[in-house]
Amino acid sequence: MGIAFETIKVTLLVSAPMLLIGLVVGLIISIFQAVTQIQEMTLVFVPKIIAVLLALVFALPWMLDILVTYTQNIFMNIPIYVR
Repeated sequence: MGIAFETIKVTLLVSAPMLLIGLVVGLIISIFQAVTQIQEMTLVFVPKIIAVLLALVFALPWMLDILVTYTQNIFMNIPIYVR
């Protein structure tokens, strides 16, 4: 159970920056569309993709650090997990 909890925690931590940025950008664009009454469905995608890619670029070192630490922890504790 410890491995499953740690895996879910790492997954949520690593995916959170991109998901939150995508959510915020989508919300801002939706408000803009509601105010201006522009109902173009494809208007959301390009800014969202750009924002998520920028979030990925800026958060990548932090994400890699979390993933490397998690992987090292898993490999170092293999004897404990095998018992």
